[in-house]
Amino acid sequence: MTTLLIGANGQLGSELRHAFKDHDLVPLVRADMEFTDPAQVRNALRKYRPGLILNTAAYHRVDECEEYPERAFAVNAIAVRDLAIAAGEIGAVLVHFSTDYVFDGRQPRPYRETDPPGPLSVYATSKLAGEYFVRATLERHFVIRTCGLYGLAGSSEKGGNFAETMLRLAREGREIRVVGDQVLTPTSAKELAHKVRQVVETDAYGLYHITNSGECSWYQFAAAIFELSGIRPRLSQTTSAAYGARATRPAYSVLENANLRSLGLDDLSYWRDALKEYLGDRDRARGRLD
Repeated sequence: MTTLLIGANGQLGSELRHAFKDHDLVPLVRADMEFTDPAQVRNALRKYRPGLILNTAAYHRVDECEEYPERAFAVNAIAVRDLAIAAGEIGAVLVHFSTDYVFDGRQPRPYRETDPPGPLSVYATSKLAGEYFVRATLERHFVIRTCGLYGLAGSSEKGGNFAETMLRLAREGREIRVVGDQVLTPTSAKELAHKVRQVVETDAYGLYHITNSGECSWYQFAAAIFELSGIRPRLSQTTSAAYGARATRPAYSVLENANLRSLGLDDLSYWRDALKEYLGDRDRARGRLD
């Protein structure tokens, strides 16, 4: 089966390339197809006739989305709608990725797929709109929400990931302040990609939460990165209000993998174990480049 991977050079796209390497995989980057051009999207789908489409394309500069809402909705909602329509025209299955930020963070327990969303930012609202377009347009779909994603390729759109940013600031000898009042589950792009491979093979279409297990604050995540890397930078805890980001984030956005568990597939690692494996993979990859 031909599998079309949109956004193949991002941190998740790179891991999906590996997870689906035995497929007849067609990896596309922006130079190959402008995602917001419905004619280019339709032409690419008609050319390759994929049975499966993996869409990682997104405008996910969260604070920037507040300044450019039209672009956020163009990429995260309208282009996703057009992709879902085009997928339906050729009978393809679509896997689309969304975010924990669709929730408002006010409930005291992990969010299940059945919990009502309540986005707090332009980014979150545009991603939720994209979800709704897929779910309303295409019967054979997988919408996957994840959280705190990091991977070896980093993210070309954001210029790295949280772990890489923390390690870079430490190398520069900078004083590092990280918010301690936002709780999440950091998630390995490598583990997510392999779990996606398992889920799509079930044909159990629908909405899924897929994250590593456990939870922590961004400050605790940063502290774990430094502890596992054996470095001791000047790290301090701050609040969301003091940090003053343009876009509002949910205070608690831990996801429960309820639908994944119903398939007997909720066996992702504890977040610290996944982070330790990532840092080891990172060191080995850097060693090969040296």
